Amino acid sequence: MLDIKIDRNGSTLDAALEGMLDTKTAPQLSEAIITPISELEEINLDFAKLEYLTSAGLRVILEAQQEMDDKNGKLTIKNVNEEIMEVFEMTGFVDVLTII
Repeated sequence: MLDIKIDRNGSTLDAALEGMLDTKTAPQLSEAIITPISELEEINLDFAKLEYLTSAGLRVILEAQQEMDDKNGKLTIKNVNEEIMEVFEMTGFVDVLTII
């Protein structure tokens, strides 16, 4: 289960994720951030309450990062716990994403 709290202010979208980002819930994140991406200049993802991340979730994040890069936008991920940071490190995503 994944709960996404969205706060949108003009061309900035803040999304706080809680729960598990996996094959079942990745479409939910895609709907929340990929669908409106043409109208966005900045996306901020808060992973403070994200407990689990699989390759399906990574694909959505990578797609969003690539689309933001194409339009010189910005995607930032914050409050990443140790387990999810390990996933980012093992997959090389730490070199692609802005993680603070």
